Amino acid sequence: MPGPTLCYEDLAVGRRFGTGEIAVTREEIVAFASRFDPQPFHLDAEAAGGSVFGGLVASGWLTGALTMKIMIEGELRLAGGHVGLGIDSIRWPRPVRPGDRLTAVTEVLEMRPSASRPGHGVVKFRTETLNQDRETVQVMVATQLVLRRPA
Repeated sequence: MPGPTLCYEDLAVGRRFGTGEIAVTREEIVAFASRFDPQPFHLDAEAAGGSVFGGLVASGWLTGALTMKIMIEGELRLAGGHVGLGIDSIRWPRPVRPGDRLTAVTEVLEMRPSASRPGHGVVKFRTETLNQDRETVQVMVATQLVLRRPA
């Protein structure tokens, strides 16, 4: 059941928000790669075995898309939606493999009222995506436009 939506005023630097879990399948890895990142280590287990990864792995972009899904469905339900202004950094320190189960934690890093949109605030978030062994598979720092509560 969806929780209440949050406005800028509901956030605070250091506040953290969790997500549910999402499973990653071989079929999903291959389908995504076939369409968007057709490299052998994303498409074919045998070819991937001879790669630096030693087996089939998900595209980092699939990891990002899965993270977005669980983030949107998680505790950080923003009024007006997640309106991205940009990504400062994204890293994939460990590959995602078939059978992995991902969760994420998002932390508020910085907040300020928007200078150009008085009904909004600008918030920088850090989202860490973890596999079932609590190993970090993605770290993203991004800035979003967040709706302010009407006065």
